Amino acid sequence: MHRSLEGQTVVVIGGSRGIGYAVAELACKNGACVIAISRSGSAPAGVRGFAAHVADPAVLTAALQSAGVIDHLVHTASTPVGVPALSSLDEKAFSLAFDTKLFDALKAAKLALPYLAPRASITLTSGQVSRKYGTGTLLKGMVNAAVDAAGHHLARELAPRRVNVVSPGVIDTSLWGEAGSDARTGMMATVAKVLPVERAGTPAEAADAYLFVMTNAFVTGSVIDVNGGGLL
Repeated sequence: MHRSLEGQTVVVIGGSRGIGYAVAELACKNGACVIAISRSGSAPAGVRGFAAHVADPAVLTAALQSAGVIDHLVHTASTPVGVPALSSLDEKAFSLAFDTKLFDALKAAKLALPYLAPRASITLTSGQVSRKYGTGTLLKGMVNAAVDAAGHHLARELAPRRVNVVSPGVIDTSLWGEAGSDARTGMMATVAKVLPVERAGTPAEAADAYLFVMTNAFVTGSVIDVNGGGLL
């Protein structure tokens, strides 16, 4: 059974879909007051949605300030970047990959600092390709490795606040296409053939990892793998 988040405030950036949605939903079910921040402002039932983006720091700051004292800040926002080869990488591709997952996460954490509780937690999101190498994964691998490194450094810099990184493998979300589409169904079938658990993960299973690092006060500077054995 999860430890309660009763009386605590959780802010999820990227909480309108996929893993972020599942994190917001799970935190709410475990008693937290949850604010889900995203461009659309949509959120699970019982969660307060707020439309904001780091590109407009004044609006994002207002969203963070509205939360009061923040006990847990979670960043799950990301943008699909495909699998470009080195020969096709350009400035636009680098910006797309690094801006949302790394730089926007750090900017959001910086803006949140005045509102974070003295022993708050911050959870960033990377991915297994930071340590799983292959053709076409250079860009994704670099940005995810950078997020892992940022989590380690910030765990020292922001102590006693805790900073961790959740590193998912293949999770069955809209990042792989529309539900029921041939592309998404085919990808999930391919994953099932190679993973030890014989299936992709669910957003709810990934959300469990975020709840773990939020509620375990002895975990900081860690990268939590949730990949069904994808690194084996």
